[in-house]
Order: sequence, then C-alpha cells, then structure tokens
Amino acid sequence: MIDHDRPPVPRRAPGLLARLPRVAWLTLVWVLLWGTFTPQSVLGGVVVAVIVTALFPMPRLPDRLSVRPLRLLGLAAFLLYDLAASSVEVAWQILRRGTDARGAIVAVPLLTTSDRVITIMANALSLSPGAMALQIDQEQKVWYVYALGPRDRAGAERTRLRTLDMQRRVLAAFGTAEELAEARRRIVQEGGPR
Repeated sequence: MIDHDRPPVPRRAPGLLARLPRVAWLTLVWVLLWGTFTPQSVLGGVVVAVIVTALFPMPRLPDRLSVRPLRLLGLAAFLLYDLAASSVEVAWQILRRGTDARGAIVAVPLLTTSDRVITIMANALSLSPGAMALQIDQEQKVWYVYALGPRDRAGAERTRLRTLDMQRRVLAAFGTAEELAEARRRIVQEGGPR
C-alpha cells in the first residue's frame, strides 16, 4: 500500500559501485595523459577519479533514451553507406577542384529538442567526411551545417535534405514515437524524404 501523505524519500547519491565505470574511464585518461603505466600513476588516477566523481556527480537524466535495435542497425548501415559515399564525394571535389573546392553553410530545421538525440545527430553527421554541425540553436529549432561541395542552391538543398533524412533515421532509432511523428510531419512540410 502506498501512503500518499508522506513526502517522497529523496534518492541517495550513487555509491562508488554505480560510479565505477566513470572512475575507470577517468583513471585510464589520467594514465594516458601522464604517459606512464606505473602503480603510482594508476593509484593517483583512481584517487583523482574518485574525488572528481564525488565532487561533480553526473545529473540524473529525466527520461530514458529509447533504443530500437532494428532501426539502430538500419542507422548503422546508412552511416556506413554515407561514410563511403561522402568519402568518394570529398575525394572527387579535391581532385576536380583542388584548392578551389568550396563549402557551404546550410540552415537545417532541428527536428527534436532532446539534448541526447541532438548529440547523436551531430555526431552522426560529423562521421561523414566533408560535413559537420557548426551551431545548434534550440530556441529557433535550427542547426547550421557545413558541407564541402555545394556550389549552388541545388547543392545546398541536397545537403539540407540529406541532413533531414539523417535526422529522421536517428530519431527512428533513438527518439520517442511522438518525436518521430512530429519529425515526419515537419519533413513532409519541408519537402524532404519521408
């Protein structure tokens, strides 16, 4: 039976066991930065990592990131294809244009407000040679993408549509059903692929 009259019990800060992966990661970074693998450098890394994780705990995330395994596999296949296709495009631009190769900054609608999904989107975009997220403006729901190659409006439009499609694929793998439905509606409104 739940007693609704009592105030909720505050959650305790995560113990050392819950922080162990972060402590291990920070210890590894510490040892790599020192460049020596000695008992003293490892012990020093563990001490620093425990202090850092105690003083600066990670905030609790308000929602869980939903993961759809089949869509994630589809996203991985798309990113591998995009990596290969973009590599060929960048190589062609360099061989064809040399130092005269141009780039463009394209404004693309941002299809979600989830910080974690936006981070995945920006990293997925940056995997493609010749493309990267320059600025993400969550208030205006737009992000600015740099792309190597577009020399006219049609090239910039291809970059915009490609980025919209990549966002849709990331949302299909990690977004909520509501976010995905809203993204599809906005993509159709923007004239992009469904």
